[in-house]
Amino acid sequence: MATTVHETVLIGVCDGAIDKKTTSYCTNKIGDIPDLLPVITLQYPTCTLCQKGLSHVVQVYCPLAASFYHRTINVFACTNPQCNGKSESWIVLRSQCLDDDIKALSSKQVNKSSPCAASSMSRTDWCDEADDWGMEEEDQIKVPESSAQICSDEVLTLSAGMDVSSKLQGLCIDGVVDPENPTDAPIFQPFYISVMDETDLDGFHDMDHENELLRQYEEREGAIAGDIGSCEGREASEEYEKAKAKHGDKVFESFMKKISLCPEQVLRYSWSGSPLFITGPPSNMNQMVPCCDHCGGPRIFEFQLMPALVSLLCSKDKNSESALEFGTVLVYTCKKSCWKSGLTVPMEEFLVVQPDPDQKLFK
Repeated sequence: MATTVHETVLIGVCDGAIDKKTTSYCTNKIGDIPDLLPVITLQYPTCTLCQKGLSHVVQVYCPLAASFYHRTINVFACTNPQCNGKSESWIVLRSQCLDDDIKALSSKQVNKSSPCAASSMSRTDWCDEADDWGMEEEDQIKVPESSAQICSDEVLTLSAGMDVSSKLQGLCIDGVVDPENPTDAPIFQPFYISVMDETDLDGFHDMDHENELLRQYEEREGAIAGDIGSCEGREASEEYEKAKAKHGDKVFESFMKKISLCPEQVLRYSWSGSPLFITGPPSNMNQMVPCCDHCGGPRIFEFQLMPALVSLLCSKDKNSESALEFGTVLVYTCKKSCWKSGLTVPMEEFLVVQPDPDQKLFK
């Protein structure tokens, strides 16, 4: 009999607006512009469908427990309404670097008497599992399946007075964002993301909000069933099929129940875990996820963006009506988290966008 393996799931929630530039590459955040790792240079991505500039959606600092590397993932999306809900209008980029790279860059800046020069930060300053890292081999990260995880408390939690950015106030070595940032790409208002273990959500808050969501859903389903009952023949059959298609049958209901402990979650992280689908996935979903473009190895699920994030994605420009609509965005990354020494540009990973069958329930 097979043994069920418990998957560690971390939940990200909005933890307040970022009112000044106090973020760094190890800050988890919504919107703004990306804070790149020191050695990384980014040319702002554009939409493959409409060629407009993409807006920065989230930044996740997620070093793996068995790795020497700092590791950041940035997700971008197109706000063109015609591109909403299409995976081709999104992009996910993974960046990595070693402490030695930061030290080398810092030394160069010191030699040049740069006002931004500062002592480098040790990777051990924010990762409890620092002493357990594996050894680097052939410039690739070897991540044991049983120990690969993000370091949650100090790395990702900002709500307990341990804002990582406060440790980096003296460090202004940052990656370079191409100054030719597309002017047609809206910048979303910035918010911190605070992270907790899903198992700690019991008693996190009262159940009024999620009960109301479920009540609305059940009432809506009941109304649809009533409409179907009053119809006859072919028309009734068509209405029923439309209702099934809209709500993804039992998948949508399962999604709602799963997030009911914390409906305000904006991100779910589970390295090599199982995604939470909002609509039924294709039967060949595993075959749809391509191997890594760089090492040829398999990609695994790492995290997903949740519907509650949609209402937070508002442009800094109050005159702009730019917005994104989606149900969930599933991010898959190289299982080896491969990275070659000396690389200075991010690696593109893979994502899948699932539209929300009933977006208004999350607003």
